[in-house]
Amino acid sequence: MGSGIAQVAAAGGHDVLLNDRSRELIERGIAGIGKQLSRSVEKGRLSEEGRAEILARIAVAPAIAGFDVDVAIEAASEHLETKLAIFRALDEACAPRAVLASNTSSISITVLGAATRRPERTIGMHFMNPVPVMQLVEIIRGIATSQETYEFTRDLAQQLGKTPVEVRDFPGFVSNRVLMPMINEAIYAVYEGVATPEAVDIVMKLGMNHPMGPLTLADFIGLDTCLAIMDVLYTGFGDSKYRACPLLRQYVAAGWLGKKSGRGFYAYS
Repeated sequence: MGSGIAQVAAAGGHDVLLNDRSRELIERGIAGIGKQLSRSVEKGRLSEEGRAEILARIAVAPAIAGFDVDVAIEAASEHLETKLAIFRALDEACAPRAVLASNTSSISITVLGAATRRPERTIGMHFMNPVPVMQLVEIIRGIATSQETYEFTRDLAQQLGKTPVEVRDFPGFVSNRVLMPMINEAIYAVYEGVATPEAVDIVMKLGMNHPMGPLTLADFIGLDTCLAIMDVLYTGFGDSKYRACPLLRQYVAAGWLGKKSGRGFYAYS
């Protein structure tokens, strides 16, 4: 997600600083962006000169320090303490004018903003995956987010060629409050022996006209991320309808996280 956001921002004409846990991971992310852009060149959607210009706008930022940026977009894993630590670091490192945005798919923007000295300049900017392809960006206002910050973020999303949709700061927002219970119910159908993963996916693709079956999508998202979001929903609402399926917990405990680990509901070579 982070490299996808960096790619879209650079393609939109913005200078980008890309940070990660190590320089190796940053360089791997930039290499991945280069490969994605090369595919666009091969398909005739982008020139070699355009590819070079986009990559030239992305710089390595080995540490969060002295960031002279207008907006910092966090795209770490869906873990509250990790995000809080990053927001505290960004608050120290960024100029007072900077907006701090989170790509979180479920965690409270109000909570993240409260960890900083600029809750009015903290906002959610939830891109969909894969970022260069998907048009939607959920714009989530925390309880203290200012109108100015919202308008800046909305305008930025539009500049990047995205469609921003404003939502309120409730667990899961809109996208994952609707999507994750559906994925969870699909997992229950497998857990209870109603159908195989393949059958569940075919029913949803052919019967509901979904472009991708829910279990294939879960593998693509990452089963650990799906579980984390279900736990946020369950904790936030206290409603048993958001209880994660035991099979999902078992797969995550086994390290079967989906495509990124090579095995989830399907096997990946």
